[in-house]
Amino acid sequence: MATTSIRLNQELIDKATIMARALNRTPPKQIEHWAKIGEIMEDNPDLPYEFVRQAIIAAAEREAGKLESYDFG
Repeated sequence: MATTSIRLNQELIDKATIMARALNRTPPKQIEHWAKIGEIMEDNPDLPYEFVRQAIIAAAEREAGKLESYDFG
């Protein structure tokens, strides 16, 4: 993955740093996470945040090979 340096508001960086510490991420990864959520929410404005959050978790579980089958019966 290519990286690019960008200038960000210091307040955003400070907030990302706090959240990153709380969630065991780096500040850049926290900002990427927020960007991913923002992109999904803009593409799907009718979806609630919790649904989007669970979809991101499910995708990560799939990538890790940790999906469990669901019994509909």
